[in-house]
Amino acid sequence: MAIRYTLWLDPDDTPRHRAVEAELERYFIARFADYPHIRLFGADPYDYDAPFNRLYEVLMARAGEYCEREWRYVPTPEQLNRAFFLAVGHSNKFLRDNDDGDPHRSDS
Repeated sequence: MAIRYTLWLDPDDTPRHRAVEAELERYFIARFADYPHIRLFGADPYDYDAPFNRLYEVLMARAGEYCEREWRYVPTPEQLNRAFFLAVGHSNKFLRDNDDGDPHRSDS
């Protein structure tokens, strides 16, 4: 299997890697705007059919293709993952349950 990831092929081109990572974060935030609010995880974070998990899979694939097409850059899975979760953290489209996942819990 040939190495394809741009970061691995040219590790010293830090400005380009950082620029693409920032663009990826913006890409994800823009894609989130296409969806209604999404509840993070819910009762079972391992429910792979949950909306958040399905969204993750779809957007990761699309972002990789977008990078190759628009920037001629092949991001590593780690770059995609980091940009995705940074975008989740900066987006107002995600709703969080209480830390224990129990929406009926009272902190009082």
